Amino acid sequence: MSIGNSPEDERPFEDDREQPRLSVGRALKQARIDAGLTVDDVSNATRVRIAIVHAIEADDFDPCGGAVYARGHIRTLAKAVHLDPAPLLAQYDADHGGRPAPTPAAPLFEAERIRPERRGPNWTAAMVAAIVAVVGFVGFTAFKGGDDGGGKAQVAEGSTPTQSKSASPTPHGKKSATPKSDPSDSAIAAAPQDKVTVRVTAPDGKSWISAKDHNGRLLFDGLLAQGDSKTFQDSQKINLVLGDAGAIQLYVNGKKIEDQFQPGAVERLTYTKGDPQVG
Repeated sequence: MSIGNSPEDERPFEDDREQPRLSVGRALKQARIDAGLTVDDVSNATRVRIAIVHAIEADDFDPCGGAVYARGHIRTLAKAVHLDPAPLLAQYDADHGGRPAPTPAAPLFEAERIRPERRGPNWTAAMVAAIVAVVGFVGFTAFKGGDDGGGKAQVAEGSTPTQSKSASPTPHGKKSATPKSDPSDSAIAAAPQDKVTVRVTAPDGKSWISAKDHNGRLLFDGLLAQGDSKTFQDSQKINLVLGDAGAIQLYVNGKKIEDQFQPGAVERLTYTKGDPQVG
């Protein structure tokens, strides 16, 4: 009888411990590697900046500019590397205290909203002053003509058409020239044909937006509060990124864009001269 280890003792040791769950950033990075994509490939496909892609894969979401935009970037990157974004978004919300609360409007847009409106001349006061002057002149003429006896009626008759001619055309002519309504959105968005002009408004809510010219120069990067608007113009093209496209209305080269953007969707658009076309 030999002494030694039994076959059961020679079985490999099995680790029954549960494997740790991958973080959101690690899951995105591993999926990118498995898909054979580089960070540059993902950045070019999604138009998310390379620095932000690196930061998200390292689970650093501060460069995203807030939880709303971090969720949008996670959704976009997950689709690019063929992952279902729903579990990643749920994991992100669980790790960061739930869905993001509404973000207060930036002070810049508050200042623009309370800026006093420019008022035109007070034509009502001018009209009243003109009428008072005419009535005073007519009364003075009638009083002075009372010394002539029979000529009194002639003075009164002559003063009547004078009053109507003086009081009516001057004030009404000036008042009719004053605009009675604000210009329409189409008139505001009208632009020269040799340039591309893009007007971004937020009638239904706030949204982060970014705009660049054809050289890649950043024209604006920030939050557009509800009711506010921004206009961008370039000689060739305007590149836009909309953080919440469903809250945005676009006017391109004087024409309203009728695309049905979904609330919370991140859209990347390019517009050039001529008829508006989504890039």
